[in-house]
Amino acid sequence: MTKLRLAIVGAGPAGIYAADILLKAERKFDVSIDLFEQLPAPYGLVRYGVAPDHPRIKGIVNALRDVLDRGDIRLFGNVRFGEDITLDDLKNHYNAVIFATGAIRDTTLDVPGIDAVASYGAADYVSWFDGHPDVPREWPLDAASVGVLGNGNVALDVARMLAKHAEDLLVTEVPENVYEGLKASAVTDVHVFGRRGPAQVKFTPLELRELGELRDVDMVVYDEDFDYDEASKDAVASNKQVMVIDRILQSWRKRDSVNNAGGTASRRLHLHFWARPVEVRKDDAGRVAALVYERTKPDGQGGAVGTGEMREVPLQALYRAIGYFGSPLPGVPFDKKHGVIPNREGQVLAKDSNQQMTGIYATGWIKRGPVGLIGHTKSDAMETVRHIINDQGSWWHPEDPSEEAIPALLQERGVKWTDLEGWHRLDEHEVSLGAPQERARVKVVPRDDMVRVSRGE
Repeated sequence: MTKLRLAIVGAGPAGIYAADILLKAERKFDVSIDLFEQLPAPYGLVRYGVAPDHPRIKGIVNALRDVLDRGDIRLFGNVRFGEDITLDDLKNHYNAVIFATGAIRDTTLDVPGIDAVASYGAADYVSWFDGHPDVPREWPLDAASVGVLGNGNVALDVARMLAKHAEDLLVTEVPENVYEGLKASAVTDVHVFGRRGPAQVKFTPLELRELGELRDVDMVVYDEDFDYDEASKDAVASNKQVMVIDRILQSWRKRDSVNNAGGTASRRLHLHFWARPVEVRKDDAGRVAALVYERTKPDGQGGAVGTGEMREVPLQALYRAIGYFGSPLPGVPFDKKHGVIPNREGQVLAKDSNQQMTGIYATGWIKRGPVGLIGHTKSDAMETVRHIINDQGSWWHPEDPSEEAIPALLQERGVKWTDLEGWHRLDEHEVSLGAPQERARVKVVPRDDMVRVSRGE
């Protein structure tokens, strides 16, 4: 019987779902799958892109763990594609490869002053508070008034993790250095800016509701933002999600803290709608001093148009949470405009000719851009896997498809890779670190420590 030796680069939900779907699919050949991950631990954005106070979303980890723990997928962690292993190596040892590397950089925003000191991408802040091993251990939280650009779930995650009191995170897996950093935060006011209105936001009701439950944080909304046009009224009436979001926001309008009147909390979280960023003002030292925005209004079709009215909010730091962007991979075609690998239903296309590149596939955010929730990754993987099965006639013909070839190659190159057994060791170690304080776990942050624990050294 023919055997498919498949490499998957990226051990987040996209890569793990693709492996699981292929192993369960109806096919006329055996399958052997190796997962390559540049970090020493698996799960990608579920481990390093979801705020630590989101245990419900982290429940996805349990499903991913079940897939890996079946024992029919090998994991090679702490292996960097393009450095430790190349596309030529994969061609020598596999019949095909799926790239599932996600999107971890911030989308750029082209407004004057966006390069100011204390103007940050949300992805970097998220990586810091999630204990990503490849970012600095400290984060500057010396600003009292902070702005967040964006109206999606990441913007709300960032706003919540700026406004929340550090001690309220102690029940989570927040790393020790992050807790200490947040405990010393000078933040008093967090301002979230969205270009459109309350009925057009991209976040989910769950995310929004959590904001209103923060201890010692007043929610501030502005009455002028709720003068709905017909399109907004229709959205509230016809879409259950929009209806729930509207209900939450309307309940906040009735609170004493609205419009800055009568709030008693030590911190405030302001939601500004109909606000299009125009300029980031700098002080004499080149640091963020204010955000200038244009007041927008409904265009009648669910969008927004400018009114010409400019407003200014004093700030000392700014975070842009307007979307993630993919990163190019050595030897693999890349669409710089959209931040994805060019593909047709997951079949990777040559950049110049638009012809299918045999043996190379993509799934997840690197395939379609950073849209949709984690669950959408499953249907995405199904489409890619279907093509791999149907493309059997054009698979690569590797020189050495043996299972032993990859460990031997990595050992020869001095790569300290981690495996599934090693992840279990690290997992148990982190849980044991949290146990004395009755915490779910305490994440190990330095890469060297992660590798040492995983390898039992």
